[in-house]
Amino acid sequence: MKRLLFLMPVFALVSCTVPQFQGNEDIQPETSFIEEIPPSQTDINDFPERINYKNQNAVWIPYIRYEEYMHGKSEDEFREIIRKEFASEYADGVNTLYVHAHPFADAYYKSEIFPKGSMLDGDYDPLEIMIQEAHALKMSVHAWINPLRCQSVEEMNYLDDDFIIKQWAGNPDCRFVKVVNGRYYLDPSYNEVRDLICRCAEEIIENYNVDGIHIDDYFYPTTYEEFDAVEFQESGAEDLSEWRTQNCTDFVKALYDTVKSCGKDVVFGISPQGNIQADYESQYADVRLWGSQRGYCDYIVPQIYFGFNNEICPFEQTLYEWENITAGSGVSLIVGLAEYKLNKGDEWAGEAGESEWIDNPDIIQEQEQLAINTGADGYARYK
Repeated sequence: MKRLLFLMPVFALVSCTVPQFQGNEDIQPETSFIEEIPPSQTDINDFPERINYKNQNAVWIPYIRYEEYMHGKSEDEFREIIRKEFASEYADGVNTLYVHAHPFADAYYKSEIFPKGSMLDGDYDPLEIMIQEAHALKMSVHAWINPLRCQSVEEMNYLDDDFIIKQWAGNPDCRFVKVVNGRYYLDPSYNEVRDLICRCAEEIIENYNVDGIHIDDYFYPTTYEEFDAVEFQESGAEDLSEWRTQNCTDFVKALYDTVKSCGKDVVFGISPQGNIQADYESQYADVRLWGSQRGYCDYIVPQIYFGFNNEICPFEQTLYEWENITAGSGVSLIVGLAEYKLNKGDEWAGEAGESEWIDNPDIIQEQEQLAINTGADGYARYK
């Protein structure tokens, strides 16, 4: 998850339209939160339709686990796997799950817009089952979507022509979707692309009792000018970086407004990379704006995947930078932590931090405690 790649662009240009979905910019969040994990004997009917916690103890459930969970598995087998997995997380105090619903312009749910996810070879509904099993434990479920990342060129060849993403990819006059290093990505400079992203969230919220919508740090796939040189020239803008940053903000705003128009009690969260400078320079993500003002997200989960001794982004200093962004904003700060790094060397951390994840087995607990002590609203672990 969440690796930033500087990719050489290889382009396939592709145009058509998708029905417009208009967000309501005047809608304000009316989100209610449960203050702490309810006792296990509490009846689910005692809780509101949506279950969300002011102080999140969250984990990501990524698509890379789905081959183990789904491939070759019956519905009953999948449910049993999920039941055990979620029960284990609940026993560890987890109250919020970010479950991958839409990783590659596909769907691990019943969709009329996107093709079924490739890991799922049955006819059951993984998202519905995960919601049922999580809500039985009073755990919140946020449907995790990747807005811009799509299928590989090879995978796209096998899609049915009925899907809008295949129609765009197969139209040589369409520029909504482009190929970078063998994979298609949506271009966020187009209104049609923003509308499709919003339709994804709309479809999920209207058909499932999800508690939130969650996106991570896959924004622009490359810094190379060729990716959208034509669009930039046609825009009349003068600064490419500022223009791309505004494009990301426009689709984030549209997505937030869509979520609130579909369910004011559904929360919307963003998980950008933890290096703030890189957010702007490589992914064109205006995290200072999104985290400091209401109207772009309800919570932000920076991936502060760094040790205390990291020579570029030491954990404590980076945490304070994010706390300064969100202070007094009404946007909840949930600190993303890299549990997957435990017992591994960190070659990007510099000499001082390279062996920290091996030498300090308690590093995650120390980071959790520091985050809470200094005012964060919770933490999320990527395992």
